[in-house]
Amino acid sequence: MDLSSMYYFIGAAAFFIVLVLTFDYIRTRGYYKQLHEAIERNSELRTGAIAQSAVTVEQELVVRLLDQQNSTYLNKLGTYRRQQELHNHFVMQWVHHMKTPLSVVDLLLQEAMTQQPLSDEEQHELILSLLEETDRMGKGLEMLLHTARLDKFEMDLHLVKVPLHDIVHEVLITHRRLCIRHHINPQIQGEAWPETDKKWIIVVLNQIVSNAIKYSKDKQGMKHLIFHLDHHDTISKLMITDEGSGIAPHDLPRIFDPFFTGENGQVAESTGMGLYLAKQICSRLGHELLVSSELGAGTTFTITFSPHGIHILDKG
Repeated sequence: MDLSSMYYFIGAAAFFIVLVLTFDYIRTRGYYKQLHEAIERNSELRTGAIAQSAVTVEQELVVRLLDQQNSTYLNKLGTYRRQQELHNHFVMQWVHHMKTPLSVVDLLLQEAMTQQPLSDEEQHELILSLLEETDRMGKGLEMLLHTARLDKFEMDLHLVKVPLHDIVHEVLITHRRLCIRHHINPQIQGEAWPETDKKWIIVVLNQIVSNAIKYSKDKQGMKHLIFHLDHHDTISKLMITDEGSGIAPHDLPRIFDPFFTGENGQVAESTGMGLYLAKQICSRLGHELLVSSELGAGTTFTITFSPHGIHILDKG
């Protein structure tokens, strides 16, 4: 082959290469232009959705990956935003409700200062009222602390087999003064040894007992608060039955929702976070928390401790 023929073939090949590259550039120019726009607008949330003019298989895979990553990011961001909104709303609710016991304490002290020397009975009643209000503030602080610790639940967990009847007795000692004052007679029936976290299950029981006292104290006469424990094979159950005002049927499906107070809660100035906190703790421990109630007659909370659920640690 002579030299001129070689130059001809080289020139023809170069021409076709340039033609193919030019065609490929024109075909993919829109895709690369969108990529540059996405890079320049990197402060926006949906920049991954800008590049949509994919032509080749590789570009389509990249676009699909960007879409999936963008959707995952937005979903997680929405979850975190909702958690932050719930936390901020709870803090505002908590501050509002903490003003009530502070106002009551201030009013009691002002009345005591302006009145004549108090009798022994009046002093005793004043001390009981002050203790009740400070107890409300203490429980409010504990609820705020436990709600904040929910995000790090797995880091603060110690699962062991515990004597549940002893834990119930310990919780009742904490509420003994209020039970005596409001004529509530607690009874523990049976024994159980479930696997759980003692610290967190005490938080759950404190919320339920506190609600039982709150919604029973306005009833006249002696009221019963019954703890029925049952341990069969590997499953333990705890049923807590009070003789309080009960829960309206239309409120029952929502009592575990955050900030839901219902009809009774509005009267008792509830934050609507106690039962939500109890439900969250039970779910993360793998326990089942159910409620049944009859308006005007009382409420029963049932906690089921199942061995197959204890290690799941649901984050929902």
